[in-house]
Amino acid sequence: MAQIYISLGSNINKAHYIQCALIALKQHFEHIVHSSVFESEAVGFAGNNFYNSVVGATTDMSLADVCALLKQIERDNGRTANDKKFSPRTLDLDLLFYDDVICDSPAQLPRDEITKNAFVLQPLSEVAPDFYHPVAKQTIAQLWNEYNNPQQKLWKVEFANP
Repeated sequence: MAQIYISLGSNINKAHYIQCALIALKQHFEHIVHSSVFESEAVGFAGNNFYNSVVGATTDMSLADVCALLKQIERDNGRTANDKKFSPRTLDLDLLFYDDVICDSPAQLPRDEITKNAFVLQPLSEVAPDFYHPVAKQTIAQLWNEYNNPQQKLWKVEFANP
């Protein structure tokens, strides 16, 4: 079984789509752990605030199958293939880690966003503090403790797990 971590983000009807994502992920993966939900300002464009979270799980699916499933869940929740990178979205699911795999295809692993964005790193540190980042050569807790970008503010929001 592979250990995976997935970031969830939404800034359109955000509570609804984060709920939808959690329900879908629970149908396909085992041993689900879910971070708090955080609200943050949009990064890279002017838009509504985002809800962000991270899910950890185990799977016997291949890396390619996990990536395909995440894209399908996004499409099932109103995401279109031609959405611009920095734009509003109903749902954004990014595979952060698949065990300690380092690759560029079918997804960039580990994701660059892990160490660059508080809205990924803080929730990841809740669910995987001892997970070892195979490129940064540190645990997620160490990376979060050393993170310093005061421009990226986020705050926990009340959120009912499905």
